[in-house]
Amino acid sequence: MMGWIVFAILAWIAGLSLNVWLARQRPSRGASLAAPLVFGITLIAVWEGVVRGFDINQVLLPAPSVIAARMATSLDILWVDFVQTVIKGALSGYIIGCGAAFLTALAIDRFPFLQRGLLPVGNFVAALPIIGMAPIMVMWFGFGWQSKAAIVVVMVFFPMLVNTVQGLQASDAMQRDLMRTYAAGYWRTLLKLRLPAAMPFVFNGLKIGTTLALIGAIVAEFFGSPVLGMGFRISTSVGQLALDLVWAEIVVAAIAGSAFYGIMALVEGRVTFWHPSQRS
Repeated sequence: MMGWIVFAILAWIAGLSLNVWLARQRPSRGASLAAPLVFGITLIAVWEGVVRGFDINQVLLPAPSVIAARMATSLDILWVDFVQTVIKGALSGYIIGCGAAFLTALAIDRFPFLQRGLLPVGNFVAALPIIGMAPIMVMWFGFGWQSKAAIVVVMVFFPMLVNTVQGLQASDAMQRDLMRTYAAGYWRTLLKLRLPAAMPFVFNGLKIGTTLALIGAIVAEFFGSPVLGMGFRISTSVGQLALDLVWAEIVVAAIAGSAFYGIMALVEGRVTFWHPSQRS
């Protein structure tokens, strides 16, 4: 037991020292990727050492090695749950919600009177608790992925709408006056000036939506789901005290969410390469 505690202490010291050394290096892409990787490996090593060293009950907190072993033996279950929750529920709702919010923002920008009517309604809808909305959506759309996608639409719509509306107002008056001197109409100004200037705000909304979509799909499955899905598996596994499977689902969800966010960040870097935030 004492050996595992010493292992955890040494892993923490080694990880801390390596991260301090990385922080002193010249900023580069390799260093920026290595720092979180070292921190993650250190955290896992300390977790393993503490659980083994203090002999913590695996029901309360499984060791990372136990979680990894369960993931290796449950790949078929994890894959089916991933498809149901992430692909069908979260991704479809994300696309519908963000797309609808973007088009609504264009309508608000074109007809300013809509801003006074739609934004307060959107703020009200965004404040609705997901725990209250999920059972209603299940009653409306059934136990399949459609009800989960509907919850995701509600969750991602308002952040995307607010960011896009704000972004469309980002260009200053001098730039818009310059476009008018070139005899550019509304749509040409929108395409050539205002939409490009709005892209950093649009991607802020898209990145916020990546985390909200996954959370919404998983939580919605607690209130009604077929016999598959991450939320269903977590709720039933907790009742069976199969905490290793619960943590395996959490790990898959964390990886999926991080990958989703990373993809959006990469696309943002390609689209908004001109923005100061993207300059190294």
